[in-house]
Amino acid sequence: MKKNKFLVPLALIFSLFFIWAISSNLLPTMIRQLMKMFELSPFMGSLTESSYWIAYFIFPIPIAMFMKRYSYKAGVIFGLLIAAAGGLLFFPAVAIQQYWAYLIVFFILATGLCFLETAANPYVAALGDPETAPRRLNLAQSFNGLGAFIAGMFLSKLVLSNDSYTRDTIPVDYPGGWEGFLTNESNAMKLPYLILSSVLVVIAIVFVFSHLPKIKEGEHEEGNTSGEKLIDFTVFKRAHLRRGVIAQFFYNGGQTAINAMFLVYACSYVGLKETDVVEGLSSLSASTWFGIYLGAFLLGRWIGTLLMGKFKPQNMLVVYSIINIALCLLIVCVGGMTGLYAMVGVSFFMSIMYPTQFSLALQDLGAKTKSGSAFLVMAIVGNVFLPPLTGHLLKSFGDFYHVAYIVPLVCFIVCAYYGWKGYKIKD
Repeated sequence: MKKNKFLVPLALIFSLFFIWAISSNLLPTMIRQLMKMFELSPFMGSLTESSYWIAYFIFPIPIAMFMKRYSYKAGVIFGLLIAAAGGLLFFPAVAIQQYWAYLIVFFILATGLCFLETAANPYVAALGDPETAPRRLNLAQSFNGLGAFIAGMFLSKLVLSNDSYTRDTIPVDYPGGWEGFLTNESNAMKLPYLILSSVLVVIAIVFVFSHLPKIKEGEHEEGNTSGEKLIDFTVFKRAHLRRGVIAQFFYNGGQTAINAMFLVYACSYVGLKETDVVEGLSSLSASTWFGIYLGAFLLGRWIGTLLMGKFKPQNMLVVYSIINIALCLLIVCVGGMTGLYAMVGVSFFMSIMYPTQFSLALQDLGAKTKSGSAFLVMAIVGNVFLPPLTGHLLKSFGDFYHVAYIVPLVCFIVCAYYGWKGYKIKD
């Protein structure tokens, strides 16, 4: 076969990394928006993230069974259509004007995108030389970084305004009063999801008419389930997979804790230190910083992918984790604008962690690869628990709010251990 036989399939799969990044990285913007609209605390606002990511805990096993029975392609198409439907549900949610309605919409949207992530990561890892799987997956995740940057730098500005009123502070001459404010703020949320849903439908159509090669896992080609379990729990006997799931739990929770609270931190806690006044950045300034933060993540992905041509992925994981431990310690000790600068650095060095841990954990699983992938995706449930904990600490510590970032610091310690010893195949 020709050397470039996988170029078109990989290009199609790379587009999925781009698209789900846009959705997940719009969440911090939506948290900030919903906190304004419903006057929520950081803890309550972070439940937006929880409602989204809980789908990644509930559905990976059924999704893996579905793809084992049919194919990666079928899973991708079905997921795209579910996610598109979820995006369109923003329109009735805006009409209902209840927080719970938005939580349901995020859950449905995430369910569809969970199909994509459960399919795409192992497919990229399997589509080529196993030795270069970590580098290939980091390249794919670079497109995830591009989607994140676009969501943070540009789409967030379609949603956020500099109006941060409450029922008590809204100007008496504001058109429509409080109800008018809610209408304007909620209407701003519809356009990004209309665009997203349209793109998802177009990509689904492209996949329907495209050929994706079926890959062989162990003794069977995908779609051939004779004599095989649809989901194999015995994969947990593999220690490197077990530890990989734990590492992914903490990495995802730590990353999302920083992402979810970034705009809240910037708008509420970045002050003029010399005057001891906590005077947060405006929403638009904060969204620009969020774009820079996600731009650093994108840059880290591209540079990390290049560096993996020279350095072992596990060694890079250790070094990057240690640097992030130091940067989180700086946030914990100082906070303020210094903490914001440190978060940009954390974003750069987080960039390679998810795909590197994912690919290392999938090594040598053979026919159990889909099952292993399902459990690794389920580890995203860390996003359900650790961001609310960080949000609660952020509010609880008052002037020492920055102590809340001890949560991601601990997460990066776990990642450092996985790159040091946890990834090793011993059974």
